Amino acid sequence: MAVSSEYKAFVAEIFEPLGAVDIKHMFGGAGVYYRDVMFGLIFNETIYLKADAINQEMFEEADAERFRFKPQTGKNAGKEIAMSFWELPEELFDDPDALVNWLHASVDAAYRAKAGKSKKA
Repeated sequence: MAVSSEYKAFVAEIFEPLGAVDIKHMFGGAGVYYRDVMFGLIFNETIYLKADAINQEMFEEADAERFRFKPQTGKNAGKEIAMSFWELPEELFDDPDALVNWLHASVDAAYRAKAGKSKKA
């Protein structure tokens, strides 16, 4: 299901304290980019943020759900795959100060992931 233009506008608005974000369509959802990293994912009009070993505990403590999907084709067809994106807790929609802290933590996780890929190349 494609992400509606209204939902993309909502995400851009609540993420505004972080700075300008780009939202790009991908695989039935959308990626949320800050500068040159994808730190967010929108799927079925739900926001997911990037997590790693450093900030994942925030999501776990908030009982957030990890983004999972089952590819329909390819070597992993039918297998559930968990990605490093976790659902944004709803209570953050009403707490802009806490939200911006979570956004920064996810942007930092995205930059760490990008740096790790650069070292491998």
